[in-house]
Amino acid sequence: MAQRKHLDDFLSGRIIGRLECGRTHLEVSEELGITQSVISRLWQRFQDDGNVSRCYSTGRIRVTTPNQDRYLAVTAKRNRRSTASDLCPQLSSATGTIVSRQTVYRRFGHIGLYARRPVRCVPLAAAHYLD
Repeated sequence: MAQRKHLDDFLSGRIIGRLECGRTHLEVSEELGITQSVISRLWQRFQDDGNVSRCYSTGRIRVTTPNQDRYLAVTAKRNRRSTASDLCPQLSSATGTIVSRQTVYRRFGHIGLYARRPVRCVPLAAAHYLD
C-alpha cells in the first residue's frame, strides 16, 4: 500500500494554476504524477472556499479553554483534598462551562496531579515504635 503524503501549498498552487489555464484533470494528473481524485477534490475545495490549504484539526474540540484548565489547577493546588467531582460544580459556577468528572480528572493528568494515598509501612524493629 502506498504511503500517503499531503500536498504542500506550492504544489497545490501549481495544480490550481494549470486547471485555471484550461487543462483537464487528466492532463494535470499525468503531468504531475498525482491521481485524478486528489486533483478533483483539490479543485472542488478551491471552488467552494477559494482556499486550498488544509485545516489541521484532529479529534474533538476541547470543552475547556487553557484559562479554565489553569483555574482547575490553581483550585486543586489550593485545596489538596478536593476531588474531581468537587471541582466540576466549582468550574461551572465560576465560568459557566459544564464538564464531567472524567474531563476534570483528565486535565489533572495533563497538569501532573494524580490521586495518591499515603502508605503506612510496617515497623522493622522495636526501635521504630519510639517517637
